[in-house]
Amino acid sequence: MRADHQLTTGYDLDPRLRLRHLRCFLETARLGGLSAAAEKLSVSQPAASKTLRELEDILGTALFDRSTRRLVLSPAGRIFQQHAGTAIRALEMAQDAVRDAPERITRLNIGVLPTVATDLIPQAALKYNEHVPNCILHVTTGPNWLLLSQLREGTLDLMVGRMPDAEQMEGMTFRQLYSERVVMVVRPGHPLLNATDFPAELAQYKLMLPPAGALITPAVRGWLASVGLSHLNPTFETVSLAFGRKLVMHSDIAWFISKGVVADELAAGVLTTLEPATELPSGPVGICQRANTELTHETEAFLKLLRAMCETSDPSTGSHALKRP
Repeated sequence: MRADHQLTTGYDLDPRLRLRHLRCFLETARLGGLSAAAEKLSVSQPAASKTLRELEDILGTALFDRSTRRLVLSPAGRIFQQHAGTAIRALEMAQDAVRDAPERITRLNIGVLPTVATDLIPQAALKYNEHVPNCILHVTTGPNWLLLSQLREGTLDLMVGRMPDAEQMEGMTFRQLYSERVVMVVRPGHPLLNATDFPAELAQYKLMLPPAGALITPAVRGWLASVGLSHLNPTFETVSLAFGRKLVMHSDIAWFISKGVVADELAAGVLTTLEPATELPSGPVGICQRANTELTHETEAFLKLLRAMCETSDPSTGSHALKRP
C-alpha cells in the first residue's frame, strides 16, 4: 500500500501539510509572536494558533518554547525554519522565473547591521549595481535576532555585520572581513576630553549604551565592569545613528557604539571620541550565511565585491564621503 502511494504521488510528504502551515510558522518565527504573525497574515490569532498546533501535530514535535512571553524556536523549530524557509523561497523563485521577461531581473536580499549600514554597504551597493545591473539589491536593517531569523529561513541571502554569539550560529557560517572597535563618542568640547581621573569623572555623566539585543552589549558591559563602573545604568539605549547623533551633539551624553556607525560623523568633526587608558573592546565584522547553501551568481558576485573592498581599504579606520560611481 505504501509503495502504491509513492508511485501515485511521487513524494514522501504528509498530505496534511499545506502552505498556510509553513507561512504561519515562518511569520511567527520571524516576528516572535502569534498576534504579530496573525496580523501579517490577515487572520485571527486563534486561527494562527490552531494552524501552528496542526503543524506541530503533523510533525510530531514542538516547534516553539512557550515558557516565555516571546515565542522562541525550539531546536527542532530552528531546523524546520531553515528547510521550510528554503522551500518557500525556492517556490517563489520558480514562480518568478516563469513570469519574468526574457532579460530576467533577479534579486539579492541582504540583512545589514548598523555597523556597516552607513558606509561599507552603500559603497558596495553602488559598485554592485555597476557589475550586476539586472539585480535588485534589497537591503533590510533591524536587530540581530530578527535578521538572523530571516537568514535562517531563507528570506535573506546573507547578513553583514558583527559576528553573532556562538549559540546563534547553529546552521550558519561566518567569514570575517575586518575587526572593528567600540568607541565612546561625545560632542566636541566635552568636559571629559580633559579628564584626569577618567573612570570616576565618566560616572558623573549620563551614558547611552547599546540595548540588550545588540551584539556589542556584553563587550561594553564587560568594559564598564573592568574599570569599576558596572553599577552604572544608562539613561538611553540605542544603536540608531539618527537618534544617537542628535542627542550627543546637543548634550553631555557619552555614547558607546561601534565605530563604523559614527565614522562619517567622526571624520567630519561633528562627534569626537574619548580615549580612556583601558582600551575599549573590538570584534569581528563579516558575512553570515546559511551553511551548505548553494550560492547564486548574484550572491557570489556580492561576496567577491565585499572581500575586494575590504582587502584594498580598511573599513575599521574610518569613513569618507560616499563616492560617485
